[in-house]
Amino acid sequence: MPRPILATAHSQGLRHNLERARLSARDAKVWAVVKANAYGHGIERVFESFRAADGFALLDLAEAERIRALGWRGPILLLEGVFEARDLELCSRLDLWHTVHCDAQIDMLAAHKTHSAHRVFLKMNSGMNRLGFAPERFRAAWTRLSALPQVDEISLMTHFSDADGPRGIRHQMQTFEQAARDLPGDRSLANSAATLRHADEARGDWVRPGIMLYGSAPDFPAHDAEHWQLQPAMTLSTRLIGVQTLAAGDTVGYGSSFSADGPITIGIAAVGYADGYPRHCSTGTPVLVDGVRTRMVGRVSMDMITVDLTGVPSGRIGSEVTLWGRASGGALLSIDDVAQAAGTVGYELMCAVAPRVPFAVD
Repeated sequence: MPRPILATAHSQGLRHNLERARLSARDAKVWAVVKANAYGHGIERVFESFRAADGFALLDLAEAERIRALGWRGPILLLEGVFEARDLELCSRLDLWHTVHCDAQIDMLAAHKTHSAHRVFLKMNSGMNRLGFAPERFRAAWTRLSALPQVDEISLMTHFSDADGPRGIRHQMQTFEQAARDLPGDRSLANSAATLRHADEARGDWVRPGIMLYGSAPDFPAHDAEHWQLQPAMTLSTRLIGVQTLAAGDTVGYGSSFSADGPITIGIAAVGYADGYPRHCSTGTPVLVDGVRTRMVGRVSMDMITVDLTGVPSGRIGSEVTLWGRASGGALLSIDDVAQAAGTVGYELMCAVAPRVPFAVD
């Protein structure tokens, strides 16, 4: 019998979250962002749930090939564009739209021999200071692109650094609008946080929801997934494989970081950092046992964690343990709560589920 750990992608939750993005975006088209293997959920597992999207946005050519192999004939956007000139051959063959964020990518296009012109998204660095042309150089980049026979339609895009916080997007919107004033082409501006929090200001023609599609709040802890009416898209679950009864002063696990104040029963769950459960979780991290919220105690080991069974009278070997997501009885544990306890974000937990963990789709 295999270890009882299982990751589950929830088709209903994925479809619901996509529709939630569409409702917020109103008349804008929606990219389903599936980079990082659909945020760890698996492109093949989420594809049917995201068929109602207007396009798929990702990073890797191999992921684009997988989307085409699944039968998708609509738009696919490479969010970072091409990395070397020969990538443009595959863009031509697979009919991929791609971002242009630097002069080197324009140089590649200018030297590219193709029978069909490319659809490109010209990116502005409006304040994020990662990729994109500086505002004062944006118009010149557009002029150069528009003169190339290898380029068909040019769309305009930027990315927000503070859409999830109090600073907001106004400063970047002003920069973008001033530098792109009167330039033709669709606009793609809003990530998940902007789609939910600033839809009226930053809707544009295309929105790019990512993390919200997978049931995590983009501005947690200011707001949680329930506030944004998002449903969990992944559950990581396992079972108790052991039970121990401790006396006052007994310790648990490596480093004896947890010491019992009095008699306590603990359960040993089959999950650890080799499965992608964050090693930095410590005593107090929430878990569900048989749908009842309790806490982890001690350190995370490679293959096991220990959980407090106080208040969980049903806890025994074989009891269901939900690390995040939806328990079989319907109780929920937000991935954002677990990520906060680990000092990270839900994005990382989704992407970190290890290959050794079996994955199902419901």
